[in-house]
Amino acid sequence: MKTRINEVRLGTVAPFGPKGETSAYRKYPVSGPVNVGPLGLAGDEQADPRYHGGPEKAVLHYAHEHYEQWRIEQPSLAEHFAEPGAFGENLSTTGMTEETVCIGDRFRLGTAIVEVCQGRQPCWKLGHRFAAPHMVAEVLKSRRGGWYYRVIENGTVSAGDIIELVDRRHAEWPVALVAAQLLGGENDSASLRQLAALAALSSSWRDRAKRILATSARRQDAV
Repeated sequence: MKTRINEVRLGTVAPFGPKGETSAYRKYPVSGPVNVGPLGLAGDEQADPRYHGGPEKAVLHYAHEHYEQWRIEQPSLAEHFAEPGAFGENLSTTGMTEETVCIGDRFRLGTAIVEVCQGRQPCWKLGHRFAAPHMVAEVLKSRRGGWYYRVIENGTVSAGDIIELVDRRHAEWPVALVAAQLLGGENDSASLRQLAALAALSSSWRDRAKRILATSARRQDAV
C-alpha cells in the first residue's frame, strides 16, 4: 500500500461551539515540511487534551474518496464536502480507507514512521461543523470515521510526500471491523477478548473492549 499525501492540514484553537466552546477542529492546508513528533504535527493544536490529541491520537487521517459518497448520501450538506478538511483531518489521501488499513499497520509518512492505533469516534463537534447533529450517528454507522496514528519515529511530512506501508501485523483487524466491534454494537465475546489484549490498539479502545465485556457478563449473570 503506497499513495501520495494530497494535503497536510493544521488547526489552531479558536471559538467554535454554540456556548463559547473552543476547538481546533477547523484545519487548513499547509505547504512545506511539518515536523512529526510524539504529540503529532508541529503547529496543530487541541483545545481539550482530555479527549483530543496525545500520543495515541497524534495524527488524524481521513480518506478523500469518502467525500463523494457523503455528497451522494447527504445531498443537503453537499457544500460541506467540496474539499478536504470537513472531518478535521490532518492528512488527506486517496487509496487508503478504513476497510484496507489495519490496527498496528506501520507507515512511512514522509520521513517519519507512524502506527495505526484506533479509529476515530466522532463527537458533537463533527455535528456542529456541519450544522447537522445527525451526522455523528451517520459517521458511526458508516464506519467512515477515519483513523489515528501514534508516532514511532519522528520526522517530517509535506503535501506531495509518499505514505507507504512498511509493516502489517494484524491483517485480521481492519479499522472498520474494529469500529464495528467497539462503536457499532456488532460485537462478540471472542473478538472483544482479542481486542482487549491487542497491544497495538490504543489503551482507551482496549479499555472500551474490556468495559463491553464486563457489561455483557453482568447482563448474563442477571438472567
